[in-house]
Amino acid sequence: MALSLLFIVDPLARLKAYKDSSVAMMREAAGRGHAIFACTVDEMAFGGVVRATVHRLRITRQADPWYEDLGAEVAPLTAFDAVLMRKDPPFDIEFLNATLLLSRAEAEGARVFNDPRALRDHNEKLAIMEFPQFVVPTLVTRDIALIKEFHLEHVDVVVKPLDGMGGAGVFRLTATDSNLNSILETITAQGTRTVMAQRYIPEIVDGDKRILLIAGEAVPHCLARIPAPGESRGNLAAGGTGRAQPLSDNDKRIAATLGPVLAARGLLLVGLDVIGDNLTEVNVTSPTCFVEITEQTGFNVAGMFIDALEKEVAAPGRARA
Repeated sequence: MALSLLFIVDPLARLKAYKDSSVAMMREAAGRGHAIFACTVDEMAFGGVVRATVHRLRITRQADPWYEDLGAEVAPLTAFDAVLMRKDPPFDIEFLNATLLLSRAEAEGARVFNDPRALRDHNEKLAIMEFPQFVVPTLVTRDIALIKEFHLEHVDVVVKPLDGMGGAGVFRLTATDSNLNSILETITAQGTRTVMAQRYIPEIVDGDKRILLIAGEAVPHCLARIPAPGESRGNLAAGGTGRAQPLSDNDKRIAATLGPVLAARGLLLVGLDVIGDNLTEVNVTSPTCFVEITEQTGFNVAGMFIDALEKEVAAPGRARA
């Protein structure tokens, strides 16, 4: 049965079709005969019901242009079989407002993936606190003195903001870092912004692994993002190189532990970040790496995702955990 799918994304012109996971989803869905619509968060509104100015798209297989805009119309979100929230971070006040509108749309009968309440409940950095068995020593605070004590204890640490993506604002602090005070003052905005500090994980040289969970099940390959020379960040946006590889036994153990828990909360798609044997992030806003894994392994990640989405849409709505 053909479905109508609404993707809430960043402006279409910004999406890089050669590597964007949302585009991969659209292409897979369009290939199955589903109707594809898109909007941005600023095109959403409430006026009795939650609605949006949506653009019907024809998806191509070309690198550019990868879509044709067939025209715009205003429609309630309940008009679609599924609404996919794929807006990239930062998780700022406008992102929060969008999730609140989406929760209202859900109350009206819309099917939203990932569940907007779950998006609010799972900060991508802080969500690891629920699974301490997989986490290195970690401190969350805005108190610069506490971070200095943590640094003194663990010598080599990483500090990062709680609302970033792509490795932005991530610093490694070593024993001899002469810029310690300046970095901590900057990243905490003089002690007014909460950050996360973690003991440095030397296995980063082998890659920051992105493990994808779809409906609670792990994609059999992850993408190890290898830092560029002289870098401690593996993020592709920070110059890292992606290498697809099978999941290790420990990767599978982490996925098997988190997968059912997160799926039960309405998180259809999750990206776990793992360095060595350690969980570092739980990405729920717009997990990526579909294209790189598929190109390097032949495993159709977008196909697995659309299979799961079709199954969810076909099933009756259920209460979330």
